[in-house]
Amino acid sequence: MESFDELIAIMARLRAPGGCPWDREQTHHSIRKYVIEEAYEVAEAIDHDDPRELCAELGDLLLQVVFHAEMAREAGRFTVDDVCRSIVDKMRRRHPHVFGDVSVSGADDVVRNWEQIKQRERGADASVIDGVPRALPALQRAERIGDKAARVGFDWPDVDGVLRKVDEERAELGEALRTGARDRISAELGDLLLATANLARKLGLEPERALGDAVDRFEDRFRRLEAGVRRDGREMQGLSADELDRRWEVVKAGR
Repeated sequence: MESFDELIAIMARLRAPGGCPWDREQTHHSIRKYVIEEAYEVAEAIDHDDPRELCAELGDLLLQVVFHAEMAREAGRFTVDDVCRSIVDKMRRRHPHVFGDVSVSGADDVVRNWEQIKQRERGADASVIDGVPRALPALQRAERIGDKAARVGFDWPDVDGVLRKVDEERAELGEALRTGARDRISAELGDLLLATANLARKLGLEPERALGDAVDRFEDRFRRLEAGVRRDGREMQGLSADELDRRWEVVKAGR
């Protein structure tokens, strides 16, 4: 762990008098966004299946952990050792089938035990949907809350049930559109998106990933559409809706 100790020492030096002016000015709030950004870059490295990129991005994310821990140490709140001890204790508590005498038959039992232990830790009055950060992207948050609710039986029995819910919400959105009431339209659109997120969960898919893939496909096709229009010496703004639609279908077909 020499490298880890060196990282801690470097962070302390950057924050010390005579260190880096930028690092010394930062607070938990000012670098909050970087934790989220670095986590997404780790996820992107995983998607790229590039071990060198993943190694580098995990280092960037670890730096954020050490940065926050150093600021907390300076304020006398906790240290990086406390951070490590906290997660070590939690992992031991929540894996009694490994560090205790609890028996499990598979991963499903592990998940159930994990949730039951978390519930006990939070107390009798805690909700089963506690622990889902509000800062998560909305689709991901919808998936996580739906998953937690489903673990106590609050779920549709099958995919058809969720599809009917999607259809129901689509119809309600149509009714809201006819009223022209913006607040109601927004609420019904939100309900439709929530139902769609639950459909993805029920299908065993990640709604955030599915939407991301769809956006990637749209972006690729749109760029090819633009390139085709430019090759013809024309401009997008000068094409009719019918012409754009025809060209779009050609791009989608890969022609």
